[in-house]
Amino acid sequence: MAAAGTIYVLNGPNLNLLGTREPETYGHATLADVEKLCVETARQFALTADCRQSNREGELIDFIHEAHAKKAVGIIINAGGYSHTSIALHDALVAVRIPAVEVHVSNIHARESFRDHSFTAKAAFASLCGFGIDGYRLAIIGLATKIGAKIDAKAKT
Repeated sequence: MAAAGTIYVLNGPNLNLLGTREPETYGHATLADVEKLCVETARQFALTADCRQSNREGELIDFIHEAHAKKAVGIIINAGGYSHTSIALHDALVAVRIPAVEVHVSNIHARESFRDHSFTAKAAFASLCGFGIDGYRLAIIGLATKIGAKIDAKAKT
C-alpha cells in the first residue's frame, strides 16, 4: 500500500469534554490536544489525519462510510461509550474493510465491568487503552506499520 493517504480519527460521545470531564480518569488534555497529536504523528508517515468527533452514533457511522468512499487508508476510533453498546458501529467498521485501531484514553478493563466488552474492538485489528492521549500516537504508528507507511524523513518534526 502506498504511504500517502488519509486516516480518519473518529471520537465518539463525550470526548469533546476531554480536559474537563473526570480529569482523574481522562487527564487534562483536550480534544484539540488529541487532534494536534494525531496530525503531527500522521505527518511523520506522510499521512493526513482527518479528525472528527460526534456525540451521535449515526454520524459516526456516516464518517466511517465517508472514509470508505474517500478511500481512507485507515481509521483510528475511540467510540467512547458506544464501544460497549454499538453493534451498528461494529458492522460499519467490518463493512468498509479499512484497517482500524480502537483507542481508549483510560484502561477500560480497570473500570466498571460493562466496559470489558467492546464491539468496536472486535472490528479492529488492534486495540489500545490506558495510555492517555498517547494511545492515539501509538495507534497511528501501529496503523502506519500495518499499511506499510514509512517515516518520512522530510516530514519529521
